[in-house]
Amino acid sequence: MTKLEERQHAATDEWKTDSVDVVKYLERIGVPWMSPSVEALHRLHRAHVGTIPFENIDVVLEAHPGLGLNTVESKLVGSSRGGYCYEHALLFAAVLERLGFTVSRHMARVQPDHPGPYSHMMLVVSVEGGDYLADVGFGAGVLDPIPLRDGAVVDQAGWPHRVRWDGSGWILEKHTREGWEALHAFDRTPSRPVDYEVAHHYTATHPDSPFVGKPVVMRIEQGRIRKLVGTELIVESPEGELARETVSGARLGEVLRELGVELTEEELRSVRTRTGM
Repeated sequence: MTKLEERQHAATDEWKTDSVDVVKYLERIGVPWMSPSVEALHRLHRAHVGTIPFENIDVVLEAHPGLGLNTVESKLVGSSRGGYCYEHALLFAAVLERLGFTVSRHMARVQPDHPGPYSHMMLVVSVEGGDYLADVGFGAGVLDPIPLRDGAVVDQAGWPHRVRWDGSGWILEKHTREGWEALHAFDRTPSRPVDYEVAHHYTATHPDSPFVGKPVVMRIEQGRIRKLVGTELIVESPEGELARETVSGARLGEVLRELGVELTEEELRSVRTRTGM
């Protein structure tokens, strides 16, 4: 084994990517095995976001099983569940590497204009001579990868998004009726597994975390975003809000199933109790 191969193997082993069952993952998202290409990256990214929901139910239940790749795979691939950014991105990165893509894992500062913390996980994927932001775990935001090129704009199911270089790093922005809104900012500093363990601990337990104490479940499809935040179910289009409903405890299970999240009766009762629904 050459020195380069040794370094590549060590980097892969750090993330335990050899353990992921790529065939079962591809069956879950309904995509065949594909060789690395820009087209394949788009197809995989869109299928992942369209199939596996963004959700924080385990955080609400104070029973998150952790970020071990086997645990994440069992939850997102082996059952009708989803997860939040760390789970989505760790799984997607492992699958991409097993398929032959070059992937680097990074942290992003959420709402950098405020600013928020470095608490979001996203990926940069290198393929066919270009770099792409792959962000399968950013709530109901990014359906397709975005070329990592200053000013590159990609329509995300009806909502234009762009990446912008500000001289020191990249900023992901979304176009709204008020103009371009900064969603998160990142540079190319590579992250390590421990970085996500620390960020996950904050996100899953700190009282100031937006994911503690209330359900947050999001789905995006062409022309529509559905979000359950606390007891509010909100449906949006690129033109604005379409509907808003206060979800009762009796309807919670039905709404979650419609969003792709299947809970046991015991889990449903616990969510209702913890959130006062």
